[in-house]
Amino acid sequence: MAGGEKVDYVFKVVLIGDSAVGKSQILARFARNEFSLDSKATIGVEFQTRTLLIDHKSVKAQIWDTAGQERYRAVTSAYYRGALGALLVYDITKRQSFDHIPRWLEELRGHADKNIVIMLVGNKSDLEDERAVSTEDAKEFAEKENLFFLETSAMQATNVENSFQTVLSEIFKIHSKKNIAADPKVNGAAPSLAGKKVLVPGPAQEIPKSKCCSSM
Repeated sequence: MAGGEKVDYVFKVVLIGDSAVGKSQILARFARNEFSLDSKATIGVEFQTRTLLIDHKSVKAQIWDTAGQERYRAVTSAYYRGALGALLVYDITKRQSFDHIPRWLEELRGHADKNIVIMLVGNKSDLEDERAVSTEDAKEFAEKENLFFLETSAMQATNVENSFQTVLSEIFKIHSKKNIAADPKVNGAAPSLAGKKVLVPGPAQEIPKSKCCSSM
C-alpha cells in the first residue's frame, strides 16, 4: 500500500471449491477487473488484495485462492485459519462441482472462524444453455445451510462485485458490533442472518488508488 495510507480493517477471505470452477477468474475480475480465457490451474495458493471504503472505513480485503485439486487439500487447509469470509464456488454447468459443495463446506467450517461469512457462488452463469445445476437447488441448499447465494459470471463481470461486497459488508457489520461490545466472545456479536442471506446490501465504495491492489 502507499505509504501513510490508513487501513482500519484487514479481512481475510478465501475462495474454495473444485478445480476449474472459475475461482481464479473471479479473483482476477474482483482484484484487477481482468478476465482471461487462457487461465491455467492454480498451483498452490494465489493471494491478492483490494481496498474498499465501507461505512467510511478503509477495509483491505485479502483474497486467497486455494487450489481445488484433491492433492492440495491438506496444504490449503492451513489457509482457512483466520479467514473471516469465504466464497464457496461451483460451476453451474458441472453438477459434480455442486455435489462436492457439502464436503467443502464441512472442511471450511472445521478450520475457519465459527462466525465466518459464507457466500455460495454459482459461477459461469453466462453458460445458461449448458446449465446442470438449477438456481432453485442452490437457493434451497444455501437457505438450509444459512449461506448467502449468488450466481456469477467472471467472464461477463456479473455479480462478482456483489459477491465480495456482500461478504465484506457482512464481516464489517459483525466486527463493528464486536468492537462496540468490546468483547469478541459476546454472543450478540454473532451475525443474525437466517433467512435473509440471498439479499445483497448496498455496494461498498472502492478507494480510488491505483496501488490498492497487489498480488503475490
